[in-house]
Amino acid sequence: MQQLTELNAISPVDGRYRSKTQNLAPYFSEEALIKYRVLVEVEYFIALCEAGVPQLSGVDKNLFPELRKMYEQFSTEDALWIKETEKTTNHDVKAVEYFIKSKFDALNLEQYKEFIHFGLTSQDINNTAIPLSTKEAFENVYMPSLISVIQKLKDLSIEWKDVPMLARTHGQPASPTRLGKEILVFVERLEEQMRLLFNVPFAAKFGGATGNYNAHKIAYPNTDWKAFGTKFVEESLG
Repeated sequence: MQQLTELNAISPVDGRYRSKTQNLAPYFSEEALIKYRVLVEVEYFIALCEAGVPQLSGVDKNLFPELRKMYEQFSTEDALWIKETEKTTNHDVKAVEYFIKSKFDALNLEQYKEFIHFGLTSQDINNTAIPLSTKEAFENVYMPSLISVIQKLKDLSIEWKDVPMLARTHGQPASPTRLGKEILVFVERLEEQMRLLFNVPFAAKFGGATGNYNAHKIAYPNTDWKAFGTKFVEESLG
C-alpha cells in the first residue's frame, strides 16, 4: 500500500495540513473508530453482567479490567487484525465482534461469547462510538485549542490597548478606535460561541434494530431495558 504523503492524500486535512490536524487522528481516523467500537462492545458486555443477566452470573468481575485492556491497549496491529477479518465477514462491526471473541478465548470466557453484541444492531455501536469520539476530541483537542486562542487574543488586546487605528462605518473612514479594543470584540464573539458549545449535547442512539429493545425484552421481560440503555449511554458518554 502506498505511503500517505502530502501529495497523494485525498484531502488537504491529511495532506498539506496533517501537521495541524494529527492530534485529531486518535479520535477520527478509521483506526480510532474501530477502537471506539471495541470500547462500546466491551462496556456493553460488562453492563450486561452488572444488569443481572442470569447466564452471565458466572463471569468473574475481577476480569473486567482485563476486558477493558482490549480498548485501553488497542494497537495498530489490533486494527489491522480487524480489517483483515472484515475481508471474510464483509462487515466492519461484525469483525470487531470476532476480535473481542478471540480475546474472550484467551481469557477462558468462551461460554459467554454469544452475549457480545447481544440484541444490538451495528448502528447501536456506531451511534455510541462516534458521539463518544467526538466528545473526547472536543474536550481533549478542540476546547484546549480554543481556550488558547482566546487567551492569546486577550494578551494581544492588553499589549495593543493604546495602539490607535482608524475605524470604518458603512465602508468609509470614521472616528478612531484602538486596536486592543477591536481585538476584544473577537474575544467576546469566541467566548459566546464557547458558551453555546457547552450546551450542545453529545447524543447517542441505542436500543436494538428499531429502538424498542425487542430482542432484550423477549429474552428477559422482567428487566427495564429502556432504563438500562439510558444508563449505559449516559455512563459511556460521561
